[in-house]
Amino acid sequence: MWLYVVAVLLGLLLLRRWHRERQTVPRLWEKHVLITGCDSGFGNLLARQLDARGLRVLAACLTEAGAAQLRAATSSRLQTVLLDVTSSKSIAHVTAWVRERVGDQGGTGAAPAHPIPSPGLWGLVNNAGIAIPTAPNEWLTKEDFVKVLDVNLVGLVEVTLSLLPLVRRARGRVVNVASVMGRVSCFGGGYCISKFGVEAFSDSLRLEMHRFGVKVCVIEPGYFKTMITNVENLEKNFYASWEKLPEEIKASYGENYLREFVALLKVLQKSFNSNLSLVTNCMEHALTSLHPRTRYSAGWDAKLLYLPLSYLPSALSDALFTFFYPKSVGKA
Repeated sequence: MWLYVVAVLLGLLLLRRWHRERQTVPRLWEKHVLITGCDSGFGNLLARQLDARGLRVLAACLTEAGAAQLRAATSSRLQTVLLDVTSSKSIAHVTAWVRERVGDQGGTGAAPAHPIPSPGLWGLVNNAGIAIPTAPNEWLTKEDFVKVLDVNLVGLVEVTLSLLPLVRRARGRVVNVASVMGRVSCFGGGYCISKFGVEAFSDSLRLEMHRFGVKVCVIEPGYFKTMITNVENLEKNFYASWEKLPEEIKASYGENYLREFVALLKVLQKSFNSNLSLVTNCMEHALTSLHPRTRYSAGWDAKLLYLPLSYLPSALSDALFTFFYPKSVGKA
């Protein structure tokens, strides 16, 4: 009897959640959304996806070639701008550029007969990111860590702080792209550290923005086939890091460690998901739903492997990851 009651209540809760999540923000055609990292991957696909839905996309690209390619594939509504998230000057320029387009009273939109002001910037999607340099921590330098952190974390923070007044005015959304590697850290370098930082920054910002009506969402993709996970680039990076090592460290790990590391990466590549829309659909929902989720997990590896692992005792998750790790020579 009790199991029947619990099952009914659970079903009603799921039905209520389904109904709430299907409710859409009104007048999407007047909403401005800035997306960083639109040259390729998730950012590029999201820009095209939101443009097709009628939103006013402001696509920030690192290169003019990336911007031109995106403009050629989208409508005249979409506008591009060059942005280097590691440059305060570039971020200030883009902030002024965005302010010109949304204005203190926002754009008038493009509703056929009754244009309605859209104050501020409705959405900010912090998508720009890199993974290289990455390698076992001992193979890297401080500069290697800083290079990744400057893009994935410090740049994300500065872009957010610069545009937050415009987002707050719109009572809009901040969507930060973290990763399952912001839940579990199983390889060295700045990437996992940066994604843990994105999670922490997003949590504190969500609390601070609650009374302003701004919602902060985190996207936690699993492994997808993008430039970040490009195996050829990662392999070159591993060998470049190895070549710079002192002989003492090389002797401690052994060349077989390097070969096994690269071989493991190639095995993992076979499981990378090529359906990037699984991620961009989460981003779109975060921007367009009246009741967005706080966190979105994209990909079955995220849902069924990495997130459950993040809740295990460290001893168990360590044992699992260590089993698959390459074996070093082990000399002190």
